[in-house]
Amino acid sequence: MGPLVPDIIGNELNFIVAFLIGIGFGFILEQAGFSTSKKLVGLFYGYDFTVLRVFFTAGITAMIGVLIMDHFHLINMDLVYINPLFLWSAIVGGVIMGIGFVIGGFCPGTSICAAAIGKIDAMYFVLGSAIGVFIFIEGYPLFEGLYLASNFGSPQIFDTLGMSQGLFAFVMVAVAVSAFYFVTKIENKVNKGEKVCVTKSKILLPIGAFALLIGLSAMFIPPHKEHIENIYEKADVETYQFQKMSVDELAARIINGDKTLQLIDVRTVDEFKEFALPNAINADYTRFLNKEWQRVFNTKGKENLIYGNDEKSAVIAALAAKDIGYGNIIILEGGLESFQEDILKFEMPSEVKDKNKFDTYRFRVEAAKALPAIIEASKPKVIVQESKRVLGGC
Repeated sequence: MGPLVPDIIGNELNFIVAFLIGIGFGFILEQAGFSTSKKLVGLFYGYDFTVLRVFFTAGITAMIGVLIMDHFHLINMDLVYINPLFLWSAIVGGVIMGIGFVIGGFCPGTSICAAAIGKIDAMYFVLGSAIGVFIFIEGYPLFEGLYLASNFGSPQIFDTLGMSQGLFAFVMVAVAVSAFYFVTKIENKVNKGEKVCVTKSKILLPIGAFALLIGLSAMFIPPHKEHIENIYEKADVETYQFQKMSVDELAARIINGDKTLQLIDVRTVDEFKEFALPNAINADYTRFLNKEWQRVFNTKGKENLIYGNDEKSAVIAALAAKDIGYGNIIILEGGLESFQEDILKFEMPSEVKDKNKFDTYRFRVEAAKALPAIIEASKPKVIVQESKRVLGGC
């Protein structure tokens, strides 16, 4: 299962859900005819393009679905594993698999599907796959150089082509719709008028138009990170109103050991390690989707006070939290710079003209004496560890 937001499926339930999805996937493969080698190799000979239709449809559906879920913060793309590209092993492996597909009539997945319903040829194919895996494992020292050659990391096509994810999604949908149209023509020609695709054109045209419309809409659905950058780089953060806490109130609550206040520090890690307020949690607001932050922001009975060096940085982080759906957010008025200047470094003026401020100044003098010891005693600070991508993939 993907890293959903909120994290509603635990690791144990994941296995059960994956098992049920696997059964459903196998059933659909079999119903689509993917347990028949003749139907599968029809892609290479031009008389049946069911494989292309099914996998192209699955690919663009998943692609649009992920874009929509990412935009609405329902999936954490930072945790989605992308297989790295080892160029030469991909080329050699692709050639081997392609030849095996044409000769044997199955790919590894469809062979399991066919073997499950008793196809003997598929069982031999599965056995051959197992032997190939065993040979690769035992001979890995010999293949390692080729296997790891030309490591390009995890490139994504839209980045390579210099286009947005949304535009790439639309292009892929357009390519899919065009491919469906042309392969139907090829099938009809190769099969001499006998239509393999029984769906009527009156139905296909609206479906194709709807698919293109969905692809077009994807162009206007920016991913989560781009969505954050667009909002917070162009918006005037001074116009956003959040509940604010004065530096005096914060100082008083720290001195009194208030356990209901949760401090979230959005400065850099280096700045945080050099100095931070008692029991603060260091935060990268671009990663607020991670499940660690769901637990932090959704802790019952806690007020979330966000602070940065200045008030503007705190407002930006608060906007990121609010955009995801977190609530009960307060920002520190003036930021940490104001707290240090007005509290920690405060000195009583030689003359106080405004008598109404005398009590405030007197409190600040006492706070400047008490807080350094409290801050020193609170070390080491808490830094939330970010989730890591789970290795895997097909």
